[in-house]
Amino acid sequence: MRDQLVIDISDVSWQREERYILQHVDWQVRKGEHWCLVGQNGSGKTSLLNLICGYTWPTKGQVSVLGHRYGEVDLRDLRKSIGWVSSSLMSRLHETETAERVVLSGREATIGLYTKPSAEDEDKAAGLLQEFGCGHLRHSPFRTLSQGERQKVLIARSLMASPRLLILDEPCTGLDLLAREQLLSMIARVAQQPDGPTLLYVTHHIEEILPCFSHTMLLKEGRVVRAGQSLEVLTEEELSRFFGVPLELREASGRVWVSLGETAPAK
Repeated sequence: MRDQLVIDISDVSWQREERYILQHVDWQVRKGEHWCLVGQNGSGKTSLLNLICGYTWPTKGQVSVLGHRYGEVDLRDLRKSIGWVSSSLMSRLHETETAERVVLSGREATIGLYTKPSAEDEDKAAGLLQEFGCGHLRHSPFRTLSQGERQKVLIARSLMASPRLLILDEPCTGLDLLAREQLLSMIARVAQQPDGPTLLYVTHHIEEILPCFSHTMLLKEGRVVRAGQSLEVLTEEELSRFFGVPLELREASGRVWVSLGETAPAK
């Protein structure tokens, strides 16, 4: 049913100057699904996210998010129901702000805190920081935090407004192995919350796709190569064709790990 659609993208293309960045994208995300969006650099991932959040407009096609068709809704209000964690957001934050104030700013999705927070908001921010193992960093300046701590604070910030859709745009970039696994564990907990948001996780690392991500889309050169249940998409045949090289897959702890397969020696 269409009223169960969180994202509904119909025959969307987006052109910049003379080049099509996205071409004929059809994609539906339903309530109860968590999706992974996989694509290499230049595949159109960021452009697609900008369309979902209403920061750019499709050259062709229709976009509906959370039951609202773009062109018929005030996007400023709708964006309050969409959380977005990205490296570009991190670079825009005021680094002198404390972790607590960064989280509190998520209530109104502002860069900086411009209104006095309520006691209820302060309690919620403190609870989110504690839940994500950052309670002791509450009064620490954002600039002093490690990359992993910053990402946890940003996810806590994105949850302040209780979003219905949470976009995690390559959140593990720059993290070491331990920090990455800690962050992924936290994301898995968010996915398990009964009243939590629909998750859209963006990556080009297959091993980051957690069991909680029921569906996966493969995006290449602005086109959807495959979209469906992760078990059907994340196969040796599908991924080898997608990346253009022979790959070998192994499964561990419900996750898929990829390595280059053997190739015939050059003659």
